[in-house]
Amino acid sequence: MQKSTNSDTSLETLNSTRQGTGAVQMRIKNANSHHDRLSQSKSMILTDVGKATEPISRHRRNHSQHILKDVIPPLEQLMVEKEGYLQKAKIADGGKKLRKNWSTSWIVLSSRKIEFYKESKQQALSNMKTGHKPESVDLCGAHIEWAKEKSSRKNVFQITTVSGNEFLLQSDIDFIILDWFHAIKNAIDRLPKDSSCPSRNLELFKIQRSSSTELLSHYDSDIKEQKPEHRKSLMFRLHHSASDTSDKNRVKSRLKKFITRRPSLKTLQEKGLIKDQIFGSHLHKVCERENSTVPWFVKQCIEAVEKRGLDVDGIYRVSGNLATIQKLRFIVNQEEKLNLDDSQWEDIHVVTGALKMFFRELPEPLFPYSFFERFVEAIKKQDNTRIEAVKSLVQKLPPPNRDTMKVLFGHLTKIVAKASKNLMSTQSLGIVFGPTLLRAENETGNMAIHMVYQNQIAELMLSEYSKIFSSEED
Repeated sequence: MQKSTNSDTSLETLNSTRQGTGAVQMRIKNANSHHDRLSQSKSMILTDVGKATEPISRHRRNHSQHILKDVIPPLEQLMVEKEGYLQKAKIADGGKKLRKNWSTSWIVLSSRKIEFYKESKQQALSNMKTGHKPESVDLCGAHIEWAKEKSSRKNVFQITTVSGNEFLLQSDIDFIILDWFHAIKNAIDRLPKDSSCPSRNLELFKIQRSSSTELLSHYDSDIKEQKPEHRKSLMFRLHHSASDTSDKNRVKSRLKKFITRRPSLKTLQEKGLIKDQIFGSHLHKVCERENSTVPWFVKQCIEAVEKRGLDVDGIYRVSGNLATIQKLRFIVNQEEKLNLDDSQWEDIHVVTGALKMFFRELPEPLFPYSFFERFVEAIKKQDNTRIEAVKSLVQKLPPPNRDTMKVLFGHLTKIVAKASKNLMSTQSLGIVFGPTLLRAENETGNMAIHMVYQNQIAELMLSEYSKIFSSEED
């Protein structure tokens, strides 16, 4: 009899325990019917933690519900929709602009938010310190758009949150970035537009950054109906925006005064504060200042190359050190004394690089824009008529262009004569100098076709140099 009584007592205790934990188990199953096994395992944990011999009170049930939230994250956080590596840059934090710094991040997209990790999620979680959470973006009320103007990189889109955070995401691979854009946009569109996720918050944030009185008056009536603490916060934002506007107006007025009072370019040149530069100036202006038809710098470079560079392998094809070339460019522009025999210019590729840069930076190329189409038509003709057509066009060029062209191509014929040593043939020099000396003002046609004609014209000027420029010697 005593054993029977003990059995009944145990049965009652077990039933009361099941009744107490039943509510927790039902909540788990209702929250996610597709994860019954996971829910049951979490319920077993709760049962072990809170063994009860009597029905669980309302207080303990709420406590269990609180533990449940900590143990099992919400369903939308469990469902990872997409993950992978992208380039990320945060450009605003709470409306405050940040310096753009790109970094590679492992992006994890769930149905409600995006998380950023430095490495794949599993590795990051294992290496992450206790209590430390990854950077995340709440997609509730967020806005996504392509942002070509925000970066020089291609395939960039921007995510703006209701709290004023702005992120740029990028990938060089087109289909990858398109997949990410549509996946995030779909996730944003699926989120409810209720009080817990107000899209209107984004509009209020835009008011904070705007000084438009129309926007402020439009939302004035809505602001009055808000709670006192919300109204106080929003009024602070509006005053802050108004102060920003006054600061901008003050800066604008100062800039206007500075611009109207600043001396003219002519005055600065007369005082010697700004000197006429060689690089980037029109050819005829350089020649007028030097009282010549061939720039002095061009003559010096050609002389240096013919003195110590005719036999150098890849002359004009091999690039020199860009920093040294820029140093040479600066000295020439400052009209300082230039000695190309100095040891700092011993690399002949620096000299040839500077000469090519001079022709490349001419506002109008050595072959003027107005002659481009005529030279292209001439090169399309047969051999004999082609040479005569090109010769006729050369004779019609302005003296600085014609004389500089004659000196340059005469020099390049000496390079070709040493082709067995420097390995620079007529075709090689045509490829190097064609696009530099001859280009269309507006590249509306096929650039590849233009490049072929550019190279062919330069080659013809080299191979038939004596015939094309003979009239000036006769």
